[in-house]
Amino acid sequence: MKFVIATHNAHKVEEFSRILAPLGIEAMADPSLSDVEETGTTFSENAFLKAQAACKETGLPAVADDSGLCVDALNGEPGIYSARYAPEGQKKQTILNKLQGIPKEQRTARFVCAICCVFPNGEMITAQGVCEGTIAFACRGDSGFGYDPIFECPDGKTFGEKTAQEKDQYSHRSKALHAFVQRLEEYTAKENHHDQ
Repeated sequence: MKFVIATHNAHKVEEFSRILAPLGIEAMADPSLSDVEETGTTFSENAFLKAQAACKETGLPAVADDSGLCVDALNGEPGIYSARYAPEGQKKQTILNKLQGIPKEQRTARFVCAICCVFPNGEMITAQGVCEGTIAFACRGDSGFGYDPIFECPDGKTFGEKTAQEKDQYSHRSKALHAFVQRLEEYTAKENHHDQ
C-alpha cells in the first residue's frame, strides 16, 4: 500500500517510513505538494487540513502530522506555532531565554503529535501521541531536529542526546504513529472484509 506523507520535512518522512515499513506500507514524499495554510486552532485540525489537501492533489491515501512543543510556564506556547515561533535557528534559544530564572520543577513541557490520514473515498483515521518532559537549561546533543536538544525526558537525556531508536521508544510522533497503525490495521481489516 502506498501512502503519501504530506510534509516537506525529510526527517519526518524518514521517521514515518521507519515506523510504517513493517506494516508493508510504503511512505513516499511528493516534493510537488502545495504548502497548506495551517489555519486550524489545534494540532488535529492542522493535520487534517494537510492530509486532505495532499489526498486531493495525489489521489493517494495521505498522512499528515502536526506536532509541537507546549511549555507550561509559557501558557502552552509555542504549541501549534512551534514551527513559526521564532526565526530559523533561534527557536530553541528563544524558549531558553523566556525561561531564564525558572527552576527545573516549573519547566514542565510536552511534545504533542496529531496524525490524520485521509483516504480518497473521504474516510479518515486520526490518532494523537503525547510525551512529557521538562525544558533543559541549555541545548544538549546534536541528534534529532527542531526543539529536541532542549527537551529533557524523565531519564535525564534530551531528545538531542538519544539515538533514533531510543527516541522512537518514547517520542510523541512514535506514540501517535503506533496508535495510528492500530487504527489503520482495523480499517484495512474492515475494508478487506467488505471486499469479500
